[in-house]
Amino acid sequence: MNSEKETFQSKNYFTKSLFYRFSQFVGFLLGARFFVAALLTFALYVSTFFLFNQDESFRNFVFDFKVHGIIFCTVLTILAGGIINQFYDLEKDHIVKPFRTRVQSFIKQKYFLYAYLALTVISLGVAWMISHNVFAFFVIYQFFMWFYSHKLSRILILNNLTFVSLTLYPFFGMMVYYETFSKKVFLMAVFLFLILLCIDIVKDTLTKSVDKAFGYITIPNYFKSRNTKIILISLLMITMIVSMKIITKTGISGFMAYYFAGGLFIMIFCIYLFLNSSRKSNFFTLNLLRFWVFVGIIAMLLNGIEHKL
Repeated sequence: MNSEKETFQSKNYFTKSLFYRFSQFVGFLLGARFFVAALLTFALYVSTFFLFNQDESFRNFVFDFKVHGIIFCTVLTILAGGIINQFYDLEKDHIVKPFRTRVQSFIKQKYFLYAYLALTVISLGVAWMISHNVFAFFVIYQFFMWFYSHKLSRILILNNLTFVSLTLYPFFGMMVYYETFSKKVFLMAVFLFLILLCIDIVKDTLTKSVDKAFGYITIPNYFKSRNTKIILISLLMITMIVSMKIITKTGISGFMAYYFAGGLFIMIFCIYLFLNSSRKSNFFTLNLLRFWVFVGIIAMLLNGIEHKL
């Protein structure tokens, strides 16, 4: 009888231990925003091969270890940025993201900081081995990742502009690396910048009162709801103009042409939602715009495959 009881207790302890380790692992992934980093990695590879580096063969691209090194450093930097951001936003996240913070509580904050330092050092070490210019590029990137979390995320307008700029910074680096300067790339960058800016402002409307309580001065909690609505609608209208310019002035074709044409209807629908805005409609708009960014990555991938064949 005692033997059966001990076996049961042993199994129970093993199950609890396994659950605890699994919770720690999930907590780390959420704290480092692993899934966001994975999506950005996918977007970087797609844009690098199909937009910035259209002349190189797939075989040469696969064996271009310098590019893979740069993307590897980018991923580590994004993971490190996610960790330091959640460290500074911990109190706010307890209210805004209770489930995530509860899962993250399985890991002590000091271990997140150790992971941040390790990811930062490895990223800069690899960057140094690639070239001094790449090292300088990532020093700047990591500094502004930290400075955004520490200070800029609380400053009106600068918080949104910095967040979007940091999201696009790796793509800008790839554009400079391949010296891909064209009207099409510029307009596509402006389009993506505006979409991401809209997403960030809409996200702030959903955390308006919490941001205000913790000292984050955002557009929704500084301006009235009506003015925030005007800003968002204006940004979407400018995005529509940019989309039409891309369609008519750059000679874009295939899936990307369909994407930007379809985007006009998405923007009109979002404007309609803002005119009748509520918390529920803002949440739907946020996810719709995020989904449309993902659709853009897939459209670029399909478009690139079509042209490469």
